[in-house]
Amino acid sequence: MVWVRSEYVGELAVISAWLAAFVPWNVTYASIPGYGNALYLRYPFLEVQYLIDRSIDGQSFFLRPIGRAIRLQAGDIVYDAYLAWAIGSALIAVAVFTSILYYLEEERLEAGPIDPAKVIGGALFAAGIVLTVASYLLVTLGVPGIPIPIGAVLIAVLGGTLLLAERRGDE
Repeated sequence: MVWVRSEYVGELAVISAWLAAFVPWNVTYASIPGYGNALYLRYPFLEVQYLIDRSIDGQSFFLRPIGRAIRLQAGDIVYDAYLAWAIGSALIAVAVFTSILYYLEEERLEAGPIDPAKVIGGALFAAGIVLTVASYLLVTLGVPGIPIPIGAVLIAVLGGTLLLAERRGDE
């Protein structure tokens, strides 16, 4: 039994998927020797980098979609962490896509053999675990700063909540 009432599991699933898409899964403040201080906010589908005391070509704020962020790390020590990030983001995309279908076709999907809230929950839980692994890789690969997987943990908790939630018919 989980704290969510059974009649609200569907709504929680849809909201959780969208929250997961917009919450930063990783926040890192890094002091990089010879480079300066930087703040990284990694969202499922993009990376925000803010150079605090330095600029590159007069620019100190960078916004990179996940594909570009991964390409920039090709051949670098953090490449595996970025690939894990891509896997986690793909799982969140599955949850968001399922949530859209669920929102539009709630009655039809709930009458089907697979509970869409469990699909969303499974995708979010797996994404949270993979994104936590990506944070771990950032630490162990020697990246400056301490990555804090705030969103990754939240995403895993939301997914776990949905997986453990009971529906009226399941009780």
